This record gives sequence, structure tokens and C-alpha cells, in this order.
Amino acid sequence: MATLAYLQVARICNQKCLFCSNPENGRVISWKEAVDLLDAFVQQEAAGVIFTGGEPTLFDRLPELVAYARKKGLPARLITNGQRVCKPDYLKALVDAGLDHMHISVHSAKPEVQGELTGNKNSLPNILRALENAGRLGVRVDINTVINSLNAGHLSFTPRFLAGKFPFLTHFVWNNMDPLMNAASLNPRLVPTLRSFEVELHRAMAWLSSVGRTFRVERVPLCFMSDFAHFSTETRKLIKDEGRDIYFLDEKGRRRQDKSSWSYGKSARCRDCSLEKICAGLYQMDVYYSSKELCPVLTPAQAVASKVRGGGRP
Repeated sequence: MATLAYLQVARICNQKCLFCSNPENGRVISWKEAVDLLDAFVQQEAAGVIFTGGEPTLFDRLPELVAYARKKGLPARLITNGQRVCKPDYLKALVDAGLDHMHISVHSAKPEVQGELTGNKNSLPNILRALENAGRLGVRVDINTVINSLNAGHLSFTPRFLAGKFPFLTHFVWNNMDPLMNAASLNPRLVPTLRSFEVELHRAMAWLSSVGRTFRVERVPLCFMSDFAHFSTETRKLIKDEGRDIYFLDEKGRRRQDKSSWSYGKSARCRDCSLEKICAGLYQMDVYYSSKELCPVLTPAQAVASKVRGGGRP
């Protein structure tokens, strides 16, 4: 089973996202703890490590940590809000250390929406500068978006805008909002219904597919994935038996997610669905998301599995 490691290096941040899943607690990892964990990931033959947070660029020795991971043969990535990597010298320091792949969180290409969601009116302008820097330095960038009630009506606008402005962007990720996670639980107005984003998500996936881009979607049941069930994060992990090894800078500590982790709620309607065995179901069913929105589909599961196994970007 291929395992990807996630390492939180700083639980401090320079934004105030309304749905933050790992909010500030003031903790910053020590150098010794960080390298010991990287050594452990290497011993366990992890496929790579993703540095995350909070905001990982606020860990002062991040370039050194990237260099250490590379020295150990561990491909390193970074999930960032794009605010510090908009500074050319800082991004170049990371690139010189061996970073060649980032995930930048863009929740809307409408500056006022991105600003409201992040508590930072300069969030999108800074991200656009970061993308300019990344393109100039040859850094691969994936775009991460949290689906919520404020962007549900224009999910297809963001990839069109960004890919049009930065043609080197070829991979997009949507995560349906997790209402349980910390800051999100304080902002229930942001929880979308599945129907509220169904059409726009389909438009986004169809457009990306038509122009040769790839994408992944997490916490969205397959009955809302239309012709694109093979791009579901959970379905791919269930079929390919992939895992995650995550180190949290809080009471959770180190957690391993395997095949058993990718299972949510199922309704009576799911029993009639041909994709039931390869669908994770509905996250927080009948707590924040309604089972009444679920409906069985007739797409052959083997057809989806064949597309998953046929390849595609991790």
C-alpha cells in the first residue's frame, strides 16, 4: 500500500480562514522532532512528505527541512495559503532547497469572496503573485479549494480564471467542507447543500476534463460526481488501497489512515446503487448533510475501477 506522509510543522497562521480545519494553537515543531519524523517516514518507505500546518511557511527552518527530506530521498511538497511564497526570494530559497511542488489554497477567484473566507483582503492578489513566481521558477502548483456556501455557485469560474492566467496549472482539488473541524463548526452558514454545488462542480470537472487538466474531489458522494466518479479521492483510495500517515501538532499526534478510514454514512437508498462498494458515502450524514439528497446510480463499478487503475495523477 502506497503511503503519503503529512507533517504539520507550524500551527500558527497569517490568515483567519472561516472553516480552518487545523487552527492556530501556537505550536511549532522542533527541529529534532521534525527530522526524527522524516527519518521514520523514510524507514517506512513513504511515497513522499507534504509539509502543512497552520501555515508551514511560518516555520523558520522550512527550506532546511525541505533540503533534509530531499537528501533522504523523500520527495517533499508544501500546502500553503500562498501569502509568504508571493515573495520571490523566499520561494527561490525553497526551490533551491529542492521544492518543486506546492498546493496553494484558493477558495474563490473572486477577490471579495476569497477575502471574506480567509479574513485577508489581500489574499488573492498575493496568491496571484505567488503563482507568477512559481511559473517563473518552474514549480508545479496544484490548486486546493474548500467547497462552501459562498463559492458553491461559481466553482467552475475559479479553475477557468486561474488556468487561463497561468497555463502551467494542470491539477485542481476540491474538498467539500468539513463542518466538524474547529473554525468551521463556528460558521454553520458556510455548510453547503450537495444540490447547491452539484451543477457548478460538474461544469468545473467537465471543463477541466475537456482541456486536459486533472482533478480530485473529496467528501462528495459518487451520486454527485456524475461521469467523474473515478476522480473521487476516497474512491481512488478504496480501489488502490492507499493510505496517509499524518502528524498533527495537537492532541491527535501521529495518525495513520488506511482503507477503513474512507467510509462515511450510507442510507437505505445506497443499497440500490451500483457504486455502493466503492463510494465512501456521505460525510456527517443527517448531521450537517442530508441523506435525502442521495440517490442510487447505475454506472458499473468495474468501469470506474478500471479508470482508476488506468493511471492518472496522484
